[in-house]
Amino acid sequence: MPNIKLPDGSVREFAQPVSVAEVAASIGPGLAKAALAGRVDGRMVDTSYRIAADAELSIVTDRDKDGLDIIRHSTAHLLAYAVKTLFPDAQVTIGPVIENGFFYDFAYKRPFAPEDLAAIEKKMSELAKKDFPVTREEMPRDQAVALFKGMGEHYKAEIIASIPEDQAIGLYREGDFVDLCRGPHVPSTGKLKVFKLMKVAGAYWRGDSKNEMLQRIYGTAWAKKEDQEAYLKMLEEAEKRDHRKLGTQLDLFHMQDEAPGMVFWHPKGWTIWQQVEQYMRRVYQDNGYQEVRCPQILDRSLWEKSGHWENYRENMFTTESEKRSYAVKPMNCPGHVQIYNAGLRSYRELPLRYGEFGACHRNEASGALHGIMRIRAFTQDDGHIFCTEDQILPECVAYTTLLQKVYTDFGFTQIIYKLATRPEKRVGADPLWDKAENALAESLRASGVQFDLLPGEGAFYGPKIEYHLKDSIGRSWQCGTIQVDFSMPGRLGAEYVAEDNTRKVPVMLHRAIVGSMERFIGILIENHAGAMPLWLSPLQVVVLNISGGQADYAANVAAELRRAGFRVEADLRNEKITYKIREHSIQKLPYQLIVGEQEKAASKVAVRTRSGEDLGQMTLEDFIRRLQQEARVGSAA
Repeated sequence: MPNIKLPDGSVREFAQPVSVAEVAASIGPGLAKAALAGRVDGRMVDTSYRIAADAELSIVTDRDKDGLDIIRHSTAHLLAYAVKTLFPDAQVTIGPVIENGFFYDFAYKRPFAPEDLAAIEKKMSELAKKDFPVTREEMPRDQAVALFKGMGEHYKAEIIASIPEDQAIGLYREGDFVDLCRGPHVPSTGKLKVFKLMKVAGAYWRGDSKNEMLQRIYGTAWAKKEDQEAYLKMLEEAEKRDHRKLGTQLDLFHMQDEAPGMVFWHPKGWTIWQQVEQYMRRVYQDNGYQEVRCPQILDRSLWEKSGHWENYRENMFTTESEKRSYAVKPMNCPGHVQIYNAGLRSYRELPLRYGEFGACHRNEASGALHGIMRIRAFTQDDGHIFCTEDQILPECVAYTTLLQKVYTDFGFTQIIYKLATRPEKRVGADPLWDKAENALAESLRASGVQFDLLPGEGAFYGPKIEYHLKDSIGRSWQCGTIQVDFSMPGRLGAEYVAEDNTRKVPVMLHRAIVGSMERFIGILIENHAGAMPLWLSPLQVVVLNISGGQADYAANVAAELRRAGFRVEADLRNEKITYKIREHSIQKLPYQLIVGEQEKAASKVAVRTRSGEDLGQMTLEDFIRRLQQEARVGSAA
């Protein structure tokens, strides 16, 4: 006779074991129809799951994030069902949920073509409309291996064979299709109504480049048609904002095969870089950081002591000289500890804050590289705070406040906070991890912000807070982090003289505000669609003469603006003014100043904005005051 406690605190009593679906039906027909799954004592289960003892239950619908994930995972299975129906020789492998959708990897004798995707999507719709029940069953591992081998599904059999023998294997059936899965899934295929296949890409089996190449079909799925339409519109807008296209169009940077994953910055792009770096340098200066610089290459022994060699070796570039092994630094923390260790430290010096625009190299897989967003050579606005345990909370709270201001100045007003906890592969004792995770959680609560947990996604040396930015079209970008590290300082011999004259190991807070400078600039380009705010624009003003008679006046106007500290060019070419205006508009310059005989005679300029608005004539002094007001954000960190 189970008693089921619901989220509103009410309790329903049943005379016998009851399924999640039956509980939903007892509440009302609307909920029974909307139910996708249940959360029983915190564990996600199918609606067919039977509850035999007292439990807490919440019904999962498409209004829940978990509900949307279930829709997407179930749609991945629907995709596999459709592929097997149309291409019986194809083998299925894995099909997880990803952000905004799902994918499924297939082995097939030929590449899938665009017309194949259209046919697969059509078949998915047909199968969904048949409203096949989706049912779960379990069987012993070896029996499941035999089942899938018998179907010719050798990849799936290999996955199952890697599962411990004493673990029951969960299978889901819909129509005549069966797949391996932990679940849960929607109760029937009729729940899957809004989806679209997006593209096909290559993917190695088990993510290993030594294995065979599979075909990965990406798709998106939503609870409501309008949500999918909004997402597709966002993707269309994102395509226009692609930093790689804008980087070429605006002559900011380029990449080439001779330096994979590394950036060639052009003058205009490097100007943006300098504005970001100078702004961040003022942030350092105004918030008690001392800027430092560490070597690019350090002896292997130091990386072994820090734990990087054991936990991060595959991502490190290495070299040798005079029979000594070195690594090109993938991160800056061990170097900062060496600077800390260069003198005897007192508790009176703490917190001690170091900052560095540190160039790092990481051996990212070539398939993971993406413009300047994911590269092998990058620069971090990296910092490390050496402090006592009592200083962790105020330092983390102050850091969150600082990030909020910095991100606002760059044009980001929405921040999502996430706490990533201990990974399986880590250094340090569990009590220290408990202390570190609790400190970060308490700091977020003290900052008055809501946050999500990311179990197992911390760094190998400590948990971290991730700061995710929402851009102007709703995408989320993870930028800033702060990590509490009780392990690395001790491993590298850092200590300080405490108030009682004993030697203690400091806590080390790893932090970055913008993260990778390259990636952050890519995010800025896409957020602003290349139309940078005035203080970040490589070229802020262009002065255009209508005819040769105003050339000297236009040149003098440009010179006055440069003396006032602005980035200006004068376009004195013998071209029609409409041509000049159109050409510079493509470059997304904030302001164009047009000077003809009328402006020359009145010692004024005609001002045109990036959006095409004509502000009319104004004196150069008035225009300079306008620029100074607009550029103020970048001059005061």
